[in-house]
This record gives sequence, C-alpha cells and structure tokens, in this order.
Amino acid sequence: MEQISPRIGLFVTCLVDLMRPSVGFAALRLLERAGAEVVVPPEQTCCGQPAYNSGDVEDARAIAKTVIEAFEGFDVVVAPSGSCTGMIVEHYAKLFENDPTWKARADNLSGRTQELTQFLAQHLDLNEISAQFDGSVTYHDSCAGLRELGIKDQPRKLLATVDGLVLKEMDDIESCCGFGGLFSIKYPDVSGAIVDKKASNVEAAETDLLSGGDLGCLMNVAGKLKRRGSNVRVYHIAEILAGMTDVPALGEDEA
Repeated sequence: MEQISPRIGLFVTCLVDLMRPSVGFAALRLLERAGAEVVVPPEQTCCGQPAYNSGDVEDARAIAKTVIEAFEGFDVVVAPSGSCTGMIVEHYAKLFENDPTWKARADNLSGRTQELTQFLAQHLDLNEISAQFDGSVTYHDSCAGLRELGIKDQPRKLLATVDGLVLKEMDDIESCCGFGGLFSIKYPDVSGAIVDKKASNVEAAETDLLSGGDLGCLMNVAGKLKRRGSNVRVYHIAEILAGMTDVPALGEDEA
C-alpha cells in the first residue's frame, strides 16, 4: 500500500449530487477510512462533459475553468465516476490547447485526478474495508472508465474484499450500456436497444446485484431492469464497499 497524500478534493459529480447523494457519502467514508483529509469544495460544478460532447466548446471551457480553480491546492482529486474523471484527465487540456496558461493548469489537474476505485485499490488497506454482503454481484465496466482510464481489475480487487460477496461476471462484459450521456437523448432507439441487451446479460448472470463505478450507466440499466420487472438490485460500488446496501437500491426509491 502506497503512502497517500494528506489532502483530497472530492469531486462529487452532478448525478451523484442531484440523483444519488448516498454515493458521495459512501465515497467520503471510504476515503476517510484510507486516512485522508477529504474536502468537498462548495464551488465545484459539472465537469462540462455534456457541453463538450454537444460541441459547445465555449461553455465547456468556462465550466472547466471553474473546476480547475475549485480543485487547485489539493494533492489529489478523486471522483466516483470514470466518465467525469475521463473528461478531466483526457479532455480538459484539449480545451485549452491554444491557451498555454490554462493548458498548464489543466495538465496539472489532470495529473492529480483519479477515479475512486483507482485511488482506493492503490491506497486503501484492503484488510480494513470491513464490508459485508451475503449474495452475488455482477459488475458493469463503463466505457469511459475502461477505455479512457484502464479501469478493469481495480473494482474487482476491491469487491473481492467484501465478506460473503460472490462476483459473477456477465456475458459480453465490456459492451456499452447505451447511456453515453447525450447519446441516449439524440439516439433513443439505438440507446434503448443497447441497454436492453445489457439488461438481458445482467439477468442471465443470475445475480442479486448489479454494480459499477458510473452512476449514469447504473441509472440507465436500473431503469431498464425495473421496466422488465427484474429482481436485480443496482448499487454503485462505493455503496457496496462502504456497507451501505441497506439504503434503497437505484430505482427503488422512485414512485
């Protein structure tokens, strides 16, 4: 286990803040368990990915500047989202390729930013997770986490420490869930067909829970599973690791 930096800025993300605050509290609990001082800057906002993906570079650049300023001064920035982390790590510098001053600040933030399971697998004493779940879980690899950040083994390494948990891999495990942010809005029929196939693979795994590291993916699949009448419950990996599967699963707290 590596020595952790003393001060972490937690980038909560829009979806967690607005749709699933328990993921943020779980991430905070896990980071503090790793011995870190964790701060949630109140001025943080969206990572800018929706604007960036829709071609609105001007607004994406303005949002990125706000995020860069909010997280300056922290040794590490951690986000419970491969998608948002990928935006910061892979795309912020591109927004400022013609502005050397802001590009340097974007590169600096990029070098300090990690997705939650990346950080925990490297810094958390895996003998002290002390979570328990008596049942089976299948894990969805999000496109951004897997393809932009190389996140694959880290979440499985962490889940293996949960007492009683059995990991059951689904078929076609690296396929997209169909969400893709604005993709699901622009191409709803294509998105719906993709998530229907993903939901079928989840159900075929005959598992109790579906988990993952990106709330957008999980909300998308949870909605499809609910419409199909499935009994598979859906939780962010942070909630499982923090022992918070006693809260309603995604979709269960909706009318």
